[in-house]
Amino acid sequence: MEYTMVQIDELLKYLAVFATSMIKFIGGPLLGAGSGIGFVETILLTFLGMMTSVVLFSTLLGDRFKNWLTNTLYKNQKVFSNKSRRIVRVWKSYGLQGVAFLTPILFSPIVGTLIASSFGETRKRIFIYMMVSAIFWSVLLSTIIYLIKNGGQLSA
Repeated sequence: MEYTMVQIDELLKYLAVFATSMIKFIGGPLLGAGSGIGFVETILLTFLGMMTSVVLFSTLLGDRFKNWLTNTLYKNQKVFSNKSRRIVRVWKSYGLQGVAFLTPILFSPIVGTLIASSFGETRKRIFIYMMVSAIFWSVLLSTIIYLIKNGGQLSA
């Protein structure tokens, strides 16, 4: 089976939206709209990108990555910095629901997942709350970005 350059180009656009959403959620809808991918496809790829990060960092890579971060990047950092205090304040005020809600816009999917697991949440609860958040934000942000891009219409 041979692929044309157009098919490869389309596949790379989809992969770029997916991979970007794994790392920084808002990048998915921006990249999807900017590269001409359809509205629904952008929502799905953005959602799937975030949820892939959630699954990877709450199960397979979570503890190893958290230990690596602690032992290398944050080895000499203060435990009670302004940033860590803010995270604790959000957690105490809003719990997993607040962290999951803020993850796409304030944190990244990786950071939000690591915060939730650091406070002892179960993988199942992290997955469910992050999934609801990912659905909500991928639909909302994609809708806003596509409406702005297309002058008030969702389709190109």
